[in-house]
Amino acid sequence: MQDVKLDRALGLWSVVLFGLAYMTPMIVFGTFGPLATASQGTTAMSYLLASGAILLTALSYGVMSRVYPVAGSAYTYARRSLSSGVGFLVGWAVLLDYFFLPMVIWLIGAAYLSAAFPAVPSWVWIVAFILTTTVINILGIAFASRVNFVLMLVQLAVVAAFVLLAARYVAAASGTGGLAAAAPFFQANVPFSASVAGAAIAAYSFLGFDAVSTLTEETKDAGRTIPRAILIVALAGGAIFVAAGYVIQLAHPGFEFASVDAAGNEIAQKIGGDFFVVIFLATLVLAQFSSGLAAQASVGRLLYAMGRDNVLPSGLFARLHPKWQTPLVNLLFVGLVGLAAIWMDVTTSTSFINFGAFLAFTAVNLSVIALYLRGHEGVRPLGVLMGVVIPAIAAACDLYLLLNLDAHAKWLGLIWLALGAAYLAYLTRMFSQAPPEMDFVEEAA
Repeated sequence: MQDVKLDRALGLWSVVLFGLAYMTPMIVFGTFGPLATASQGTTAMSYLLASGAILLTALSYGVMSRVYPVAGSAYTYARRSLSSGVGFLVGWAVLLDYFFLPMVIWLIGAAYLSAAFPAVPSWVWIVAFILTTTVINILGIAFASRVNFVLMLVQLAVVAAFVLLAARYVAAASGTGGLAAAAPFFQANVPFSASVAGAAIAAYSFLGFDAVSTLTEETKDAGRTIPRAILIVALAGGAIFVAAGYVIQLAHPGFEFASVDAAGNEIAQKIGGDFFVVIFLATLVLAQFSSGLAAQASVGRLLYAMGRDNVLPSGLFARLHPKWQTPLVNLLFVGLVGLAAIWMDVTTSTSFINFGAFLAFTAVNLSVIALYLRGHEGVRPLGVLMGVVIPAIAAACDLYLLLNLDAHAKWLGLIWLALGAAYLAYLTRMFSQAPPEMDFVEEAA
């Protein structure tokens, strides 16, 4: 087999822009309704809590990306630091994220289109999203990095416009002093547990900061660049989400909406009128479409890699279409799974994703602690603060947020883990053999 390595061509800001684009800044509007409802109107506090947990975890990702400068992220870190079995289960949990991420993206886009065109049933938009993205992915069409970069700039511009219009609306209604209210962070009649429940949903907005670590083998001076990029992406995302959540919550106090899943439309109408609603809706749907296209392609690629490495049945998942050279069966399978969005809502589906994310985050934090306790030369010099204390606090925060997820998400997550454990037992002949390993380096065609 030809020895092919990924080209190390990415610099710091290219990696940062990838992380921000993957994050999809406009997701702050896509999940505002469910988040405001769960937090009982303390959206800014929920984002602040989520930001704190993510930043602490980002430090652990930075440590691990220095120690293991290879692709694979949480799966690789847990497999090499904890055990191959734990690594397999972490990868299995992350697979849940991959499956549900396209579904949530399509669901959010459909919710906003349904609010704009109420005569068209929501399921029509969901099916349209799935069919379009599936066909494009099967044909092998990919967006270039420049297109993603331009789209990200458009998103940031609309986010900035939304925040400025919301601030103007608040100032006109309550004076400039109204912009300094504490209500989005704290309300005497709202329990702190509500803000924590909101934070468990808010963490969904940060998915993407850890995706930066998958670019390790394509980044120049990855040992320094990736840790810095992870922190910058987490900090930038936190600043955007807290600021936007704060001002939007001021513009729309409380958590009553005509449509919880499409609350952004209602607020855009209030602060900017019909013209801004059109711009907002067009940008959000375009962002969701692009994000869904990339997410479905990622799932198809992951399933192909798992089939190629015999983690999944190779006869089914390790097949490429002879003409288009794309994993047709995998993409169709992801599309079929995505149809479950017809019977789901944004709150529950984002919680499903966060279950796998919080487990992966916890595993990365525990990986740092394990390496420190074993005296690893790349972690031990960091001292007990970075090697034990901060990762332990971060792991506790991640687990606490996991426990505050939607009850349905926790049950589905536990069932998914049980299935993973049973499948692991089958693959290893009742744990008598090492589990198969995934190779995240793409092979030559």
